Amino acid sequence: MGQRRQIRDSVSNSNGRSYVKYTFFKADSAWRRLSDGEKAEGRGQFGAILDEYADRLMVRSYSTVGTRGDADLLIWNACDELESIQQLTSALLGSGLGKYLDIPHSYLAMTRKSIYTEKHRHPGQEGSRLQITPTGARYLFVYPFVKTRAWYMLDKAERQRMMDAHIATGHRYPSVKINTSYSFGLDDQEFMVSFETDSPSDFLDLVMELRGTEASSYTLRDTPIFTCVSMSPMEALEMLG
Repeated sequence: MGQRRQIRDSVSNSNGRSYVKYTFFKADSAWRRLSDGEKAEGRGQFGAILDEYADRLMVRSYSTVGTRGDADLLIWNACDELESIQQLTSALLGSGLGKYLDIPHSYLAMTRKSIYTEKHRHPGQEGSRLQITPTGARYLFVYPFVKTRAWYMLDKAERQRMMDAHIATGHRYPSVKINTSYSFGLDDQEFMVSFETDSPSDFLDLVMELRGTEASSYTLRDTPIFTCVSMSPMEALEMLG
């Protein structure tokens, strides 16, 4: 699949928001015991489906082989119609490869403007917060996020004060771009966050520093965390063995 077809740079629906989906696949061990010809055919079908849908929604592929024991492949989607995500996933599961895939983790969210970041801008990140615009970085770190109920009981000005310090920490790591989307009422978590970077060490240092911020004391859950390596669909599928 050509790079032009693989990446649809930004999508948004009629109210300016985008649906965001992180779908993690795990290959059954039976897949690796198939003949080379059967695997090649299955990968070809899977890749062709991604190619077919690339004009309807954003499609980004990542391998988690060697970084997670419970997932092998991430397909990251964004689009303006929820049904497009359903149709793509159904088509993928119906492919020759899809018959050997489970979905151990699946996260749905939607973009919206943050109430905390009106005064904050990252250099080179001035685009709309209602759209997902991948940077093309080599690594993507993904996790669901839930705040404590006590956080929402705080006065807005108090939350803003803590978030200002939290955001200032992030600004010290310009090599890391955050994508925040919202899952309230759509999925079990409250937020989905993903961080794009070419420097995993910068992300590690960022997360360590964020643990010391006051706002982090109101975190209820921020796991599982997925370390994902950007690859073309066929490269990622080859990693399945």
